[in-house]
Amino acid sequence: MSHQFILFSFILFLSAFFLKLLYSSKRNNKSQNQSRHPPSPPGLPIIGHLHLLQPIIHQSFRDLSQRYGPLLFLKLGYARFVVASTPSLAKEILKINELTYSSRKMSTAINLVTYDNATFAFAPYDTYWKFIKKLSTTELLGNRTLGHFLPLRTSEIHEFIQNLTHKSEAREKVDLTEELLKLSNNIISKMMLSIKSSGSDDDDGQSEEARALVREVTQIFGEFNVSDFIGVFKNFDVQGFKKRAMNIHKRYDALLEKIISDREELRKKQKATEIEGVEDDDNEKVKDFLDILLDVSEDEDCEVQLTRNNIKSLILDYFTAATDTTAISVEWAIAEVFNNPRVMKRAQEEVDRVTGKQRLVCEADSPNLPYIHAIIKETMRLHPPITMIMRKGIEDCMVNGYMIPKGTVTCVNIWAMGRDPSIWENPMEFKPERFIEGEGSTIDIKGHHYELLPFGTGRRGCPGMPLAMRELPTIIGALAQCFEFNMFDSKGRILEQGKTIDMDERPGLTAPRANPLVCIPVARLNPTPFLLK
Repeated sequence: MSHQFILFSFILFLSAFFLKLLYSSKRNNKSQNQSRHPPSPPGLPIIGHLHLLQPIIHQSFRDLSQRYGPLLFLKLGYARFVVASTPSLAKEILKINELTYSSRKMSTAINLVTYDNATFAFAPYDTYWKFIKKLSTTELLGNRTLGHFLPLRTSEIHEFIQNLTHKSEAREKVDLTEELLKLSNNIISKMMLSIKSSGSDDDDGQSEEARALVREVTQIFGEFNVSDFIGVFKNFDVQGFKKRAMNIHKRYDALLEKIISDREELRKKQKATEIEGVEDDDNEKVKDFLDILLDVSEDEDCEVQLTRNNIKSLILDYFTAATDTTAISVEWAIAEVFNNPRVMKRAQEEVDRVTGKQRLVCEADSPNLPYIHAIIKETMRLHPPITMIMRKGIEDCMVNGYMIPKGTVTCVNIWAMGRDPSIWENPMEFKPERFIEGEGSTIDIKGHHYELLPFGTGRRGCPGMPLAMRELPTIIGALAQCFEFNMFDSKGRILEQGKTIDMDERPGLTAPRANPLVCIPVARLNPTPFLLK
């Protein structure tokens, strides 16, 4: 009897022990599930998943996400990345956890070129960043300032159209890629510094040097630097990035120092004439961005004291942000419209109806050009100017039930979302009507709809959106109104009727087309009587 009691007690004890063990295991599994990383492909020592990436990173991320899921963990050398590819995940990262993901990852090139902590575009979310964002939205890119610069933008667009008209009359080839870059450069150069980036001989070559430097900055920011990812190479300039970045920085600094010094001398002379009571018509001119920034830097009561490096870095931020993005968006739009003649026809009919064929389309027409706006949305769905929204987490964060450690870089792949058949019907078809008819008519590009985020969203959304959305409808509308295009293929041969342009991309910060857009413009009308003299 005593043996039976002991055996029964032992079995009861074992049962209780195993039940407790099972319960603890479930708790541990639940805890592990809450702290585990998102799905990840097999990696290699030291390099992690670098070997899985192709030169066009957003395409590689899309391919990996299709295999391993919409939330993907990658180890690129010693850097941790999480890639998100659905609107719900984009909203969770960029809105619900916005403050956690309010910083951006710096790189060797960015640190060296943008004066380290003087940058705005890559600054942490702090007092300086908040001040510059407010200054950008109220002064630099506010409605009043943009309104003041309307005649400047109009003049540059008219000159651009006149140049294409001359090429059309002479049946000459035009590199539209290059001409669009010149146009966007001219506009932002004159708004920022009152210099023209091309076609001017009175600035001692400053404009052409500024334009060349912007190109180099955009290129180096979009290139892969092994020293940013592999720890053993961290202190070595394996690919010469450091040397290139320092060269760009020195040339840019010398250029800006001269421009700023010349402007300071001019301001001193203007103040002297004001003190003497001499009237100066130039005092009535609209202030450019440099004048506004110098005013702020001289204000001793300002909540943030702008340094000279802050001013230089801000000018660089706006140059790089406003140059490629606008030009590339127009280029992709014209390429898509050329490949879809019915879209071109409808766009031309809309512009002709609004202008009555009696004048050139202008910024004031924008509210009356819903189809042109739909073309812009459709272009940015397939070809967003920035393909991924990248943020660096400042603390541990749970996303979709997974723990994302502090310091991880999250990449919202907006390029992949724009081509996802679970989000868009027939996503590879260029169909502006999707934004005019049905549910798509309510989708905007202001950051409220997470399936379409070409300008980002929230606090770190692009402050240049108001300028872009004044320029894009006018430029695209003017090109549709004035010209048809005989396009060339990548081998320099004119495309036969019914043939389409290739739509391949090449690596870069702004996902440019692989080949320049070369054409012979064919005038639909003579715009010369409508152009500013």
